[in-house]
Amino acid sequence: MKGRLRFLVVGVVLWCVALTARLVALQVVQHDQYGEKARRQQQRVVETAPARGAILDARGRSLAVSVPVHSAWADPAKISDQDRPQVARSIAAVLELDPAKVAAKLAEDREFVYLARKLDPPRVAELRQLDLPGVGFQEESKRYYPNRRLAASVLGYVGTDNQGLAGLELEYESSVTGEVGHRTVLRDARRQAAVSPNLDGSAARPGNDLVLTLDASIQHHVERELGKAIARFKARAGQAVVLDPSTGAVLALVSLPAFDPNHFGEATAEERRNNAIETAYEPGSTFKMVTAAAALSANLIDPGDVLDCEMGGINFGRTRIKDHKPFGELTFREVIAKSSNVGAIKTGLRVGEEGLHEAVRAFGFGRKTGIDLPGESSGIVHPLERWWNLSEAYVSFGHEISITPLQLASAFAAIANGGVLYRPYIVAEGRSPAGVSHRAETEIIGRPVSSGIAREVERLLEGVVLEGGTGKAAAIPGYTVAGKTGTAQKVSPNGQYLPGRYVASFAGFAPARRPAVVAVVVVDEPQPPWYHGGDVAAPVFSAMIEPILLYLGVPPERPRPQRWPGETPEVAAQGVAEGAGGQPS
Repeated sequence: MKGRLRFLVVGVVLWCVALTARLVALQVVQHDQYGEKARRQQQRVVETAPARGAILDARGRSLAVSVPVHSAWADPAKISDQDRPQVARSIAAVLELDPAKVAAKLAEDREFVYLARKLDPPRVAELRQLDLPGVGFQEESKRYYPNRRLAASVLGYVGTDNQGLAGLELEYESSVTGEVGHRTVLRDARRQAAVSPNLDGSAARPGNDLVLTLDASIQHHVERELGKAIARFKARAGQAVVLDPSTGAVLALVSLPAFDPNHFGEATAEERRNNAIETAYEPGSTFKMVTAAAALSANLIDPGDVLDCEMGGINFGRTRIKDHKPFGELTFREVIAKSSNVGAIKTGLRVGEEGLHEAVRAFGFGRKTGIDLPGESSGIVHPLERWWNLSEAYVSFGHEISITPLQLASAFAAIANGGVLYRPYIVAEGRSPAGVSHRAETEIIGRPVSSGIAREVERLLEGVVLEGGTGKAAAIPGYTVAGKTGTAQKVSPNGQYLPGRYVASFAGFAPARRPAVVAVVVVDEPQPPWYHGGDVAAPVFSAMIEPILLYLGVPPERPRPQRWPGETPEVAAQGVAEGAGGQPS
């Protein structure tokens, strides 16, 4: 009996020792490990996405905003095997999804799966009404573009995860995205969640707002007029740039056809591309401005000098370069006004390849302008050592070189403002949620010509828009216009010119003597017989810029004839002002 009692006591002691050892191991040795495991089971850290900062035009009108929406999610563990097929069918019907794919999500061994992100309110309401087991809703922020296609290639778009994927949304991602918030929720045995004020958390901080130099009214008007030209001439595409020549600020930047950034996935890659800055083309005769500036700067020609344009072409060995029409003797002023290729070539030969190459680079060609947008092309300017014996001739009238519409607008702005090359920019100001403002500063990136030479070139460009010049259709009643037409045959990837495929363009500024705006219009592949820059692009320049000048309050230089009975400057400008918030036609 005593032996049994002794054995029982020893057994109890050993059990107590073992239990104590186990408790010590659990509560002391493995305390941190099991404490962390308990926290993972009982607590969950939920991220709260911040609202992206708004994008506003120069007058404070909303171009991109963030709106609160809900995403639908499910906890598969709360949906029984018996209910799963019907729940999947109900969700699929409301969200227009494949029932089999929804059922597969509901069968996953997870506590949280997204069913659909950033739903429209009617679908959320319909799904809530079903009161399905295991289905919940999480508030998120969705990017919305109230003007749809307006300035789409400039603004860009945002992906499902609130990340900028193109345009300003990508370029200023770190500024507009804000800071993610966190909150810790407790879960009971039934996995119900509750927020505790005693647990760590931080609120999401919205991103900074961007205020642009771009004006929605001007942008809308330019898109509308360019769209009309594309439709009229059955063109493939078109681009336009409008700058303030005194600062480099972008007032409008257009690439058509456009797309709706609210549904960017439905657009083609070409529609989403900002061809005004991303795609280079041979400029043709608009580039004669550079040749003229180079010759005048080197004091190698005067506007009154006479050049023999050889009645339609010039020979270099077996190569003959043709003019667009036969000209005999022309003054240099007439060479620019009538756009003689032969006259431009003879001028370029006076300058020489080194001087011409230097002028091309000085005006910013062959390198990016530095505009605050992603994807900018530097164009193509071959190094001088790669020029061949005819490069000098071809470059003189805008061939064997590729540029972007923005580069051309920037170069013409340097002539308009007296010889200063500014870095184009499109964001004027960044504003934090606390109201702290950071304004962009204008940046001078070069001085390609003196103010005196700039004025001489400007006078030559005025002649282009007078009667007898190739750009007379760009004239604006009441204002003096300076500019240059361009017509270039398109080049295939293998370097061959494509018959019947042209790029028509016009670059200019107004008023010529005190410029308020510089603009470039490019129409890609207008259908013959209308394909010359003077016929296709010059009228678009006039239709664009006349109302813009009135909208900006630039007074006419002389009495402005009425276009139709009862028209006043206020009526003409109203067509631009009403563009804000409207949809381009």
